[in-house]
Amino acid sequence: MARVSIEYKDHIAHVTLTRGDKMNALDSEMVKAIIAAGQEVATSDARAVVLSGEGKSFCAGLDLMSFAQMGQVDPNEWLMKRSHHDANEMQEVAMVWRRLPVPVIAAIQGVAYGGGLQLALGADIRIAAADARLSVMELKWGIVPDMGGMALLPRLLRSDVLRRLTYTAEVVPAEQALDWGLVTELADDPLARAVELASQIANQSPAAIRAAKRLIEQAEAEDRRAVLLAESTAQVALIGKPEQMEVIAAQMGGRKPVFK
Repeated sequence: MARVSIEYKDHIAHVTLTRGDKMNALDSEMVKAIIAAGQEVATSDARAVVLSGEGKSFCAGLDLMSFAQMGQVDPNEWLMKRSHHDANEMQEVAMVWRRLPVPVIAAIQGVAYGGGLQLALGADIRIAAADARLSVMELKWGIVPDMGGMALLPRLLRSDVLRRLTYTAEVVPAEQALDWGLVTELADDPLARAVELASQIANQSPAAIRAAKRLIEQAEAEDRRAVLLAESTAQVALIGKPEQMEVIAAQMGGRKPVFK
């Protein structure tokens, strides 16, 4: 049975985890399917992505069988190999969405625990249901977050909050997660709200949106001199080009832009 489905509609890629009967828990097949989905979307003409999980929960993290298998494999062989750019296969579950050239919006209902939370961290924006629960849960199992969490969490959380969540593995309600910056906003229907935002993004200049995502990634990782130069470089590639001219014409004409 397929672990992930992809549907393209109105320039939006709808990527859905389809293991709802298991709370979309991550097994080896799910890991590979998530990465493959990200790689497929990267080659599409999608302008935004909605990442969600079917059923009651977004993703409950690694399934129990995966934990059981940990003691049967050589961790050096499994984890130290950089098989996907700067990441191993498990890290790419989250990082493939950061590598995507277009914005990704995660819709979180039920739980996002451990690897499931780290998957959501790979998105640009996280919309959570008011009764959703989140957890950096790895310490519960005697391990540390290693699916991109430590590359992404420090950008969102104060150091003391990050340490508390990591050390305790406590489950956090969505309202607290919002206050701490772990999620972007709450919604009665996170999937509908994610689609609404994705539609808004998909109506922007595709070239400008892609440039903005690249620029934000640089701004979060590089020094001021490099970021200032990157701003100028990105802008030079946009100003006066057909897409920008269409945006201006549409604004002046009080209509939606049409991008070819």
